[in-house]
Amino acid sequence: MRHIDFSPLYRSTVGFDRLFSMLDGVGQPEQAQTYPPYNIERTGENTYRITMAVAGFDEKELSIEAHAHVLTVKGEKSEEETSDKSEYLYRGIAKRAFERRFQLADHMEVRAASLKNGLLHIDLLRNIPETLKPRRIAIAADVVSTPKTIEAQPDPQKVN
Repeated sequence: MRHIDFSPLYRSTVGFDRLFSMLDGVGQPEQAQTYPPYNIERTGENTYRITMAVAGFDEKELSIEAHAHVLTVKGEKSEEETSDKSEYLYRGIAKRAFERRFQLADHMEVRAASLKNGLLHIDLLRNIPETLKPRRIAIAADVVSTPKTIEAQPDPQKVN
């Protein structure tokens, strides 16, 4: 496994610490977290949607939190009390809790979240402030100055 040392770049850049730590984290073996499955889709020029399959969870058992460029989705299943004394022969539906984290880019906002048919939809918007958007600078044409001629006024005393 290769490891890239970003320390020389830290000396010559300012404000890219988060980027380098993310790049450094890509090479690290991560626990293979596969539950719950999810999709990330781009729905417009500046809009995105995360869809998570959370079958069996309701709105009270899910929490969504966005803080410091990290979106965290947690699910904790409440303990179901069965009135009848049933015994499971096979239990394939997991009641396990989960926590899924997504790294958000700068200026990403969570707009809405909805739960429908066991799918949790989280809508995101990239809202770039006007001061950071590219703007067109008009180029002024260089005005060619015409040489000014100085006209002499005749002196009335000299003209005779």
